[in-house]
Amino acid sequence: MEHKQKRSTPIQTLQFSIIGISNAAVDIGSLNLLLFFFPADNERWLLIILNTVAYSAAVANSYLWNSLITFRKSAEGSTKQRTGFILQGGLSLLINNGVFLAANEILSLVGIPAWLRLNIAKAAAMFISFVASFIMIKYLVFKEYKQKK
Repeated sequence: MEHKQKRSTPIQTLQFSIIGISNAAVDIGSLNLLLFFFPADNERWLLIILNTVAYSAAVANSYLWNSLITFRKSAEGSTKQRTGFILQGGLSLLINNGVFLAANEILSLVGIPAWLRLNIAKAAAMFISFVASFIMIKYLVFKEYKQKK
């Protein structure tokens, strides 16, 4: 079982990464659409709200595709797994919002235009929360249990 799990990790990482690209499109696309209708620039609370809405759409997309594809063998759809997924999503959201706001603040000191600054900050936030999310999902939410012989 352990050898099989080691072999599945690169495949799961590839699948998770491909799904991550669709999540990124949902996340950054939603954020840009929201920023178009609700320009926020440096209004922290509005940025947090808009980023949270965009990130939540990406998390829903992630759960759907990862439970059907990447972790289908260990995804039971149980209350425990759903709760774990929601908890990791909440923690990843905190990471995402923190990195997004911090990167935006740092980049605003350099004088980068708002649209570019917010998109660079979002890219950094997506990458860091993507890594944290994969680790939590693989090893906590959809972990494979060793079967007793």
